Amino acid sequence: MTLRSLSPASIRPPFARYSHGVSVAPNHRLVVTSGQLGIAADETIPSQCEQQADLCFANIAAILAEDGMTLANVIRLNAYVTAREHMQGYMRSRDRHFQGTPPASTLVIVSGFTRPEFFVEIEAIAAAPADG
Repeated sequence: MTLRSLSPASIRPPFARYSHGVSVAPNHRLVVTSGQLGIAADETIPSQCEQQADLCFANIAAILAEDGMTLANVIRLNAYVTAREHMQGYMRSRDRHFQGTPPASTLVIVSGFTRPEFFVEIEAIAAAPADG
């Protein structure tokens, strides 16, 4: 699938490695994930935001695989961190997982999640050709 980054010259470039918008061709199907937390199947939770984000992206990849997609199909991310000091860890993880056209992205600082050991939650929207 070819994604087209939308970054008009008339507005300020993105603050980091993301797209202001992403265009998807007609006749594509979508997968929308729920927010994923940095918790492994064995209930372990890493103590660092970057490793939690890696788990979030691994969970998202597993969800997408159920519909024949990969992280390369992600067109939009919404991410939430509990403090400014967690932003860089999240962004390092995001940038490692999205080497091609970066998805449109929002990052919000929130007061917390259901358990205090969680530092990041990530949700995604992905698109793939309807016939694939």
